[in-house]
Amino acid sequence: MNPNLSQTPYLIRALWQWCTDAGLSPQLLVSVDEMTQVPRQFVVDKRIVLDISAEATNRLELGDEWITFQARFGEKVENLSIPVGNVMAIYAEETNQGMAFDVSPMQGNIDDNVDDDIKGVEVEFEQTLEKPNKASPLKVVK
Repeated sequence: MNPNLSQTPYLIRALWQWCTDAGLSPQLLVSVDEMTQVPRQFVVDKRIVLDISAEATNRLELGDEWITFQARFGEKVENLSIPVGNVMAIYAEETNQGMAFDVSPMQGNIDDNVDDDIKGVEVEFEQTLEKPNKASPLKVVK
Protein backbone atom coordinates (compact mmCIF):
# COMPACT_ATOMS: atom_id res chain seq x y z
CA MET A 1 0.00 0.00 0.00
CA ASN A 2 1.31 3.45 -0.95
CA PRO A 3 0.25 5.99 1.72
CA ASN A 4 1.48 8.86 -0.50
CA LEU A 5 -0.92 7.98 -3.33
CA SER A 6 -3.31 10.90 -3.73
CA GLN A 7 -7.06 10.22 -3.78
CA THR A 8 -7.75 13.46 -5.65
CA PRO A 9 -7.44 12.22 -9.25
CA TYR A 10 -9.66 9.23 -8.46
CA LEU A 11 -12.32 11.44 -6.89
CA ILE A 12 -12.18 13.87 -9.82
CA ARG A 13 -12.74 10.99 -12.25
CA ALA A 14 -15.57 9.59 -10.12
CA LEU A 15 -17.37 12.94 -9.87
CA TRP A 16 -16.87 13.58 -13.60
CA GLN A 17 -18.49 10.19 -14.29
CA TRP A 18 -21.35 10.90 -11.87
CA CYS A 19 -22.06 14.28 -13.51
CA THR A 20 -21.92 12.72 -16.98
CA ASP A 21 -24.21 9.82 -16.04
CA ALA A 22 -26.68 12.24 -14.41
CA GLY A 23 -26.76 14.50 -17.50
CA LEU A 24 -25.05 17.33 -15.59
CA SER A 25 -22.15 19.59 -16.65
CA PRO A 26 -18.98 18.95 -14.63
CA GLN A 27 -17.08 22.15 -13.80
CA LEU A 28 -13.54 22.49 -12.49
CA LEU A 29 -12.45 25.37 -10.30
CA VAL A 30 -8.70 25.69 -10.87
CA SER A 31 -6.03 27.68 -9.08
CA VAL A 32 -3.90 29.16 -11.88
CA ASP A 33 -0.13 29.36 -11.55
CA GLU A 34 2.82 29.25 -13.95
CA MET A 35 2.34 25.48 -14.46
CA THR A 36 -1.31 25.84 -15.50
CA GLN A 37 -1.91 26.18 -19.24
CA VAL A 38 -5.26 27.95 -19.73
CA PRO A 39 -6.34 31.05 -21.67
CA ARG A 40 -5.13 33.81 -19.33
CA GLN A 41 -7.78 36.32 -20.46
CA PHE A 42 -10.41 34.19 -18.64
CA VAL A 43 -8.49 34.00 -15.35
CA VAL A 44 -9.96 36.05 -12.48
CA ASP A 45 -8.15 36.35 -9.13
CA LYS A 46 -5.75 33.56 -10.18
CA ARG A 47 -8.70 31.19 -10.71
CA ILE A 48 -10.63 29.84 -13.65
CA VAL A 49 -13.79 27.76 -13.93
CA LEU A 50 -13.79 25.26 -16.78
CA ASP A 51 -16.59 23.15 -18.23
CA ILE A 52 -15.13 19.65 -18.67
CA SER A 53 -18.24 17.98 -20.06
CA ALA A 54 -17.84 15.70 -23.06
CA GLU A 55 -19.69 18.30 -25.16
CA ALA A 56 -17.32 21.12 -24.18
CA THR A 57 -14.02 19.26 -24.51
CA ASN A 58 -12.01 17.26 -27.01
CA ARG A 59 -9.41 14.66 -26.02
CA LEU A 60 -10.17 14.98 -22.31
CA GLU A 61 -7.70 13.02 -20.17
CA LEU A 62 -8.23 12.94 -16.41
CA GLY A 63 -4.80 11.63 -15.45
CA ASP A 64 -3.20 11.05 -12.07
CA GLU A 65 -1.01 14.17 -12.30
CA TRP A 66 -2.45 16.24 -15.17
CA ILE A 67 -5.83 17.03 -16.67
CA THR A 68 -5.49 17.81 -20.36
CA PHE A 69 -8.00 18.63 -23.08
CA GLN A 70 -8.88 20.93 -25.94
CA ALA A 71 -11.68 23.47 -25.65
CA ARG A 72 -13.03 26.28 -27.79
CA PHE A 73 -12.87 29.81 -26.42
CA GLY A 74 -14.69 32.02 -28.91
CA GLU A 75 -13.44 30.94 -32.32
CA LYS A 76 -10.09 29.64 -31.07
CA VAL A 77 -9.33 26.07 -30.01
CA GLU A 78 -7.02 26.02 -26.98
CA ASN A 79 -4.93 23.19 -25.50
CA LEU A 80 -5.38 23.17 -21.73
CA SER A 81 -3.15 21.48 -19.18
CA ILE A 82 -3.95 21.57 -15.47
CA PRO A 83 -1.94 19.99 -12.65
CA VAL A 84 -4.32 17.83 -10.57
CA GLY A 85 -2.91 19.54 -7.45
CA ASN A 86 -4.34 22.86 -8.72
CA VAL A 87 -7.94 21.61 -8.81
CA MET A 88 -9.81 23.43 -6.06
CA ALA A 89 -13.19 21.79 -6.76
CA ILE A 90 -15.23 19.73 -9.18
CA TYR A 91 -18.98 20.22 -9.17
CA ALA A 92 -22.13 20.00 -11.28
CA GLU A 93 -22.97 23.38 -12.79
CA GLU A 94 -26.70 22.79 -12.47
CA THR A 95 -26.78 21.76 -8.79
CA ASN A 96 -23.48 23.00 -7.31
CA GLN A 97 -23.02 19.52 -5.81
CA GLY A 98 -19.45 18.30 -5.83
CA MET A 99 -16.27 18.20 -3.85
CA ALA A 100 -13.66 20.78 -2.84
CA PHE A 101 -9.97 19.96 -2.46
CA ASP A 102 -7.08 21.52 -0.60
CA VAL A 103 -4.52 23.15 -2.87
CA SER A 104 -0.92 23.15 -1.70
CA PRO A 105 0.24 26.55 -0.35
CA MET A 106 2.76 26.95 -3.16
CA GLN A 107 -0.06 26.75 -5.72
CA GLY A 108 -2.66 28.95 -4.05
CA ASN A 109 -5.51 28.62 -1.62
CA ILE A 110 -9.22 29.22 -1.20
CA ASP A 111 -10.02 32.53 0.50
CA ASP A 112 -13.08 34.55 1.45
CA ASN A 113 -13.34 36.14 -2.02
CA VAL A 114 -14.63 32.99 -3.70
CA ASP A 115 -17.54 33.48 -6.13
CA ASP A 116 -21.04 32.69 -4.80
CA ASP A 117 -21.29 29.65 -7.11
CA ILE A 118 -18.19 28.15 -5.55
CA LYS A 119 -19.41 28.88 -2.02
CA GLY A 120 -22.39 26.73 -2.96
CA VAL A 121 -20.04 23.88 -3.79
CA GLU A 122 -18.36 24.14 -0.41
CA VAL A 123 -21.72 24.33 1.38
CA GLU A 124 -23.00 21.21 -0.39
CA PHE A 125 -19.76 19.42 0.47
CA GLU A 126 -19.93 20.49 4.12
CA GLN A 127 -23.59 19.46 4.35
CA THR A 128 -22.63 16.01 3.12
CA LEU A 129 -20.21 15.79 6.04
CA GLU A 130 -22.77 16.92 8.63
CA LYS A 131 -25.19 14.00 8.78
CA PRO A 132 -26.91 14.02 12.19
CA ASN A 133 -26.42 11.06 14.55
CA LYS A 134 -23.76 9.51 12.33
CA ALA A 135 -20.04 10.09 12.15
CA SER A 136 -19.17 10.71 8.49
CA PRO A 137 -16.31 8.79 6.92
CA LEU A 138 -15.76 11.72 4.50
CA LYS A 139 -12.99 14.25 4.87
CA VAL A 140 -11.36 17.03 2.87
CA VAL A 141 -8.86 15.45 0.50
CA LYS A 142 -5.28 16.72 0.65
